[in-house]
Amino acid sequence: MNFSGFILLLGGAACLYAQTPAPSQIPTPPPARLGVPAAKPPASAPVPPDKVVLTVGDEKLTAGEFDQLVDALPEQVRAAARGPNKRQFAEQLVRIKVMSQEAHKRKLDQNPTVQRQIELQKENLLANVLFQDMVTNVKVDDATAQQYYEQHKSEYETVHARHILVRTKGSQLALPSGKKELTDEEALAKAQEIRKKLLAGEDFATLAKTESDDVQSGAKGGDLGTFKHGQMVQEFDQAVFSSPVGQISEPVKTKFGYHLIKVEQHETKSFQEVKPELEKKMGPDLARNEVDKLEKQVAVAIDDSFFGPPGSKLPQ
Repeated sequence: MNFSGFILLLGGAACLYAQTPAPSQIPTPPPARLGVPAAKPPASAPVPPDKVVLTVGDEKLTAGEFDQLVDALPEQVRAAARGPNKRQFAEQLVRIKVMSQEAHKRKLDQNPTVQRQIELQKENLLANVLFQDMVTNVKVDDATAQQYYEQHKSEYETVHARHILVRTKGSQLALPSGKKELTDEEALAKAQEIRKKLLAGEDFATLAKTESDDVQSGAKGGDLGTFKHGQMVQEFDQAVFSSPVGQISEPVKTKFGYHLIKVEQHETKSFQEVKPELEKKMGPDLARNEVDKLEKQVAVAIDDSFFGPPGSKLPQ
């Protein structure tokens, strides 16, 4: 298992982003025989935080310092650095420290270009730490959260629906075996005829199994399950979310053909139900707003003759 990564400066210590191994690379214990429980690995004794666990030249790292270093890593890397990849992480850390020590011996850290890179890395790190602090500590009042909810209400709306599809010539859906290719006019006429049967009381699921050209959902009585906005083609999406529950829609034309839609259930989560999710989701947006305010409070001058006018981009 190999780590692939780049050096990340965290609080003055050089750390490594690690790539966790694919599931196929992680060795698994042999299965237990029938009636015999698998042996549990022995529990490791706790290591004193002041015990030196890594030495690289004159530099020593204690168990406590190692834990602090891992705590500074991105969340998705911490488990691997403490778990199955702990040894590999340590070996990569050794390589980084060996190379860093050699760079100091060669006085590469005194190179003006390197010093500027280090300073930029430091500023970038501090900017990211500030942003995460803003996201964590931002206060979301009920009025702001309620306004956001009203603006994004459709994201918390779901429908459970069925449909019967009558395929048209040129449809992106393959023609079912044994069925005739229909012109647009013929498909519309057939959809209207099926709708009359449904309005007269025939069972939607039964007709979907025999008449729908969407074979997959047709086998389930036209059932499409529960879905959100944006999961279906636009015309279908607009029709299904505006259709009253229990009613049969007029034929709806999409690139697949004509659909007859029956909404079984239509639900929208309330503000109170989604409030915790909203607050979490709003954090980055509100933090960006705070950053915009900070920029306006600081005197900034960008030379247009040197950098180009606002909004300009390099030619592709």
